[in-house]
Amino acid sequence: MNELFGSTRDVVKERYALRTPSGFVPSYLPGWSNCVVIIQISQAMGANFCQFLITLEANGEGRGKSADTEYLVYVMEGKCAVKLGAKKHAVTAGSFVFIPPKTDFLFNGAAKGTQLLIFQKRFEPLAGVKVPPPIVGHEKDIAANPFLGNDDARLQVLLPNEPAFDMAVNIFTYQSGATLPFVETHIMEHGLVMTKGQGVYRLDADYHPVQAGDVIWMAPYCPQWFVAMGKTPAAYIYYKDVNRAPL
Repeated sequence: MNELFGSTRDVVKERYALRTPSGFVPSYLPGWSNCVVIIQISQAMGANFCQFLITLEANGEGRGKSADTEYLVYVMEGKCAVKLGAKKHAVTAGSFVFIPPKTDFLFNGAAKGTQLLIFQKRFEPLAGVKVPPPIVGHEKDIAANPFLGNDDARLQVLLPNEPAFDMAVNIFTYQSGATLPFVETHIMEHGLVMTKGQGVYRLDADYHPVQAGDVIWMAPYCPQWFVAMGKTPAAYIYYKDVNRAPL
């Protein structure tokens, strides 16, 4: 059934936002060429980080220097090459790349339609702790551990949980009917993309049906909860800020 004219599932509020692919509008991002850039979450929304979805053409590329920011790049679809400093890596769907501050980077050699999900934040140095190095890995090599003992809700932690890192990016996979065990309300901010399946997300006091491709921003202390529904597992990849004292 076609959506009625003027209707949308998109919601942007003070404490959270739900964005759906039907409402995405391309933007321009300096350093990226021959690609489609969707700025999914940004400071203009009230967030303290940015989240991009970039779809590369066969000759598309992105280059730059991270300066005082850091990135986690997750390959949603396709394959490409990434050069970090002098080192070059091949990445495919499910790969992730952590780019620390002051690092030259180049993404190129992409298959047409390669999609990169990018989380970007300003790095917060910690006195006496070294800046972490670049990391290139793949989700298949990350253990999927039961969340709080629940075998039907499994968590993959992509970055080391160490003081050097001030961001975390995780993948959460739920069997149908599995839920977060309680409504979470915490200081960490989230940016999230549904990658598989569907379910219902509680955001603040509201409940929203969600499906693969949907994007969610959650401000600090926004109550949140999820239940997977449908005949197949549901999964999402999400960002949060960690390991730093509140300002």
